[in-house]
Amino acid sequence: MSHMASEIIAFVLAVSGWVLVSSTLPTDYWKVSTIDGTVITTATFWSNLWKTCVTDSTGVSNCKDFPSMLALEGLFTNAKGFIQACRGLLIAAVSLGFFGSIFALVGMKCTKIGGTDNQKMKITAFSGLLYVLSGLCAMTGISLYAHNITSQFFDPTVLEQKYELGAALFIGWGGSSLTVIGGAILCFSLNDSLRESRIHYSYNGVTSVRSARTRLPDESNSCNAPRDLPRHFDKNAYV
Repeated sequence: MSHMASEIIAFVLAVSGWVLVSSTLPTDYWKVSTIDGTVITTATFWSNLWKTCVTDSTGVSNCKDFPSMLALEGLFTNAKGFIQACRGLLIAAVSLGFFGSIFALVGMKCTKIGGTDNQKMKITAFSGLLYVLSGLCAMTGISLYAHNITSQFFDPTVLEQKYELGAALFIGWGGSSLTVIGGAILCFSLNDSLRESRIHYSYNGVTSVRSARTRLPDESNSCNAPRDLPRHFDKNAYV
């Protein structure tokens, strides 16, 4: 596979993962809990990073927004304090992925901007680093949210409504994995480019040395070869 093709595949993977991670921010179902009746589901409780809601059997939802970030307490002093960390990590992931996309478009070989090949290689590697950091931030925030859900679910002392993992968490895990994989490929593309440049340089050096060696015998033979003396002499040559 050529270097340009690997860059394009890595960019598509990273951007796809970044889009999936970004889509989890407004998604409703981060955690879900249902109250089942004898025939139908009577109510569905769901929550995300911004609000908590309940939907009855008729489809009517009643939502309550979380307090502001200043009203939420610390990470370890309140059960809802972890939302601050999750919000910050997800927003940081989206921001890093955005700047990674810009740098990747500038540094890829298929684009005509970004300067020389060495500069484009460094820009591409930097964009890969941003993608990796974006994926790690998203994965950390989503895993922290999922850990809070599971710890409360299996805690017998918790008497509140217990929730299960929502669809947004699985989408976020998949998107963050794609972002990390694409960013890692872009980072390793710098080593591939350096290896190709070394091979090209060594090949040109060997051919130049061989060509010089092949020319030397010809030049020496041309210098040492006896010159043909004229066989016809003028009549005044013996005077």
